[in-house]
Amino acid sequence: MLQTEHAFTLPKGYVDEDGALHREGVMRLARAADEILPLADPRVEKNPAYLLVLLLSRVVVKLGRVPQVTPRTVESLFSEDLAYLQTFFNQINGMSTRRIGARCPRCSNEFAVEPPPLGESMATP
Repeated sequence: MLQTEHAFTLPKGYVDEDGALHREGVMRLARAADEILPLADPRVEKNPAYLLVLLLSRVVVKLGRVPQVTPRTVESLFSEDLAYLQTFFNQINGMSTRRIGARCPRCSNEFAVEPPPLGESMATP
C-alpha cells in the first residue's frame, strides 16, 4: 500500500497567537491540483515565490494542535522551518536531487554528478 502521509518534526516550530509551540506535523503527498490550482491565485501572479506558501498550506494536514494549516500559518513559520518543509516536500514527492557516481575517463577520478531532469539538456546555449 502506498504511504500517502508522512510525519515530520520542525527544527524550530510554529508559535501560534497564544504562544504555544507546535513542532510535530503530518504532510500528505501532493496531487496535481495542489501544484496547478495555486498558479491562478493573484498572490502567486504578483509574487511567484508565494506558490510555496500556498502549496504547503494544502499538503500540511496537521501541525501540532493547530485546527487548520492556512497560508497565514505557513507565512508565520521561521525561515528554517519553511526551508525544512520545502526539502521534506521534495523528498516525499520524489523530487529530491539525485546524484550518480561517475569516473573521469582521463584521470580516473571519481565524483558525483546530478543528471538533468527528463527532457532537459545539460548543454549550455
